[in-house]
Amino acid sequence: MAARLYLFVLFMAGSQLTGVCYGMMGNNLPKATEVVELYKSNNITRMRIYDPNQAALQALKSSGIEVLLGVPNSDLQALASSSNANSWVQKNVKSFWPDVKFRYISVGNEVSPNTGATSNLAQFVLPAMRNIHNAISSAGLNDHIKVSTVIDLSLLGNSFPPSQGAFRGDIRGYLDPIIDFLVETKAPLLANIYPYFSYVGNSGELSLKYALFTAPGVVVQDGQKGYRNLFDAMLDALYSAVEKASGAQLQIVVSESGWPSEGGTKTSIDNAKTYSSNLIRHVKGGTPKKLGKAIETYLFAMFDENQKQPELEKHFGLFYPNQKPKYPLSFGGETIGDDSTPKICMFTF
Repeated sequence: MAARLYLFVLFMAGSQLTGVCYGMMGNNLPKATEVVELYKSNNITRMRIYDPNQAALQALKSSGIEVLLGVPNSDLQALASSSNANSWVQKNVKSFWPDVKFRYISVGNEVSPNTGATSNLAQFVLPAMRNIHNAISSAGLNDHIKVSTVIDLSLLGNSFPPSQGAFRGDIRGYLDPIIDFLVETKAPLLANIYPYFSYVGNSGELSLKYALFTAPGVVVQDGQKGYRNLFDAMLDALYSAVEKASGAQLQIVVSESGWPSEGGTKTSIDNAKTYSSNLIRHVKGGTPKKLGKAIETYLFAMFDENQKQPELEKHFGLFYPNQKPKYPLSFGGETIGDDSTPKICMFTF
């Protein structure tokens, strides 16, 4: 029998809040059934997928894994039609429920109305969100599945200090109605938050330790709140911006965060391990602005993906495509990939 590594991990409070993104842009990745087993064997209980891949959804049946299911940007225009949205929900959600535990549906990823290749799609995001939400409600699943969209922090016009976080004026007409919809439906806003990219873009002003959760003390003092890491500062800046857009009660779920192991500035296995393990431990405690409020977070990504560009985008994986862990990860004080920890059982068959 071919050797295969099984890691049995005791997840503590922080790790139970942390899912992992299952990206599929690689030509050497395991079968979906093997991926689901890898999640299960590591007690990873939440998964983000970026489209309704049928093989993945079939493999997820009866797994117990909660799923953040993505609507690709390429489908947004079609789903602005209610009949198309009803068909999409019937095919990709209702036909799998309750065997697949859908948690959220993210309608679009990092759409921006005024910049980039997605600007022409912004007009379809909210109509598609409403249609998917209505289809979910018609299926009797509104209490189980919330509909949202994913933003990135390029939509912020100001992020420093965190209390002064505010959205750019030129995107308020796009984003404010989305926030109103999320408040109305009691759904969270999903946000991709990458201290890595913020650090690289401002390395003359930000320290690596601040980005990696290893600063020995407060780095940024913002009124009564002290910030020891960049992740908290970025997330609280977003919370401040959302409050200014009448979303004071809105929850934010971090739908992506990670650190590449090679291909760019300050990329290394050590830095990736430090960031990921510290993030997992950190999220249970909240931010200075939301102290004690746990942060639901999805690490990017499960595997290195060799068809992504640019080069560093290929190297965010926690695992290699052969399913071996890239580095030991600490979950709530326990470690995978390190048999020196008594509560971890590692077997090779």
